[in-house]
Amino acid sequence: MNWAALDLSIVGPALLAGAIVLSTHVPLGREVLRRGIIFIDLAVAQTAGVGVVAANLMGWDVHGVAAQLAAFGAALGAAFLLTWTESRFEQLQEALIGLLFVLAATGGILLLAGNPRGGEELKDLLVGQILWVDLHTLWPAALISAAVVALWLKGRQWLGRPGFYVLFALSVTISVQLIGIFLVFASLIAPALAVYTFKRFALVVGYGVGLFGYLAGLMLSAQFDLPTGAIIVWAVVALAIVTAAYAPASWRR
Repeated sequence: MNWAALDLSIVGPALLAGAIVLSTHVPLGREVLRRGIIFIDLAVAQTAGVGVVAANLMGWDVHGVAAQLAAFGAALGAAFLLTWTESRFEQLQEALIGLLFVLAATGGILLLAGNPRGGEELKDLLVGQILWVDLHTLWPAALISAAVVALWLKGRQWLGRPGFYVLFALSVTISVQLIGIFLVFASLIAPALAVYTFKRFALVVGYGVGLFGYLAGLMLSAQFDLPTGAIIVWAVVALAIVTAAYAPASWRR
């Protein structure tokens, strides 16, 4: 066991990163379930990841502004493509999202084929390095996420399909570089599934599932020296299952 890893200077920024991601992913996740486009997060996140890989190959700092713009540009391109496919091929949208994910995933592998550290970089992209997030990188992410949440909660009626995809691309671009693709997907889908049948307290409970799942995962990772991103995924999903199964009937539809 590693009690030192429970140091607030390590766990605090990681938990804050999780809270920032959840701030956008819980409400957007509910919209994803409503639209029935479950794998959009994986597809857009993987595409943003390809943008990061491409920026790295060009010698840009992966945490710099240029790399962030490359990632957002890739994610935004995927968002606009999915906006077009949803308007033209709505019944095939889920299949097209899956195809985009596979293309982005294999594209990243091809771009990293000549990199001796390609395997390690691909692992970081998928699983993330949440314990090593820097507080200085969290404040811009927090401000942008707050703007995304405000726009979505106050203006989703007039944003329409394109606005949803643009906000989604922006939030995923931020989150995938903070916590990795797998944890981004779990943060989007697991809390939304936990409260899918709720008619009351859905957002509050969804945020609670995510935050307590992150906290439990961080503690388990510290105590048993387990990969942090992977165990947080399991913790969030486990808590979502318990919540969905045992929530009071008065909260449901």
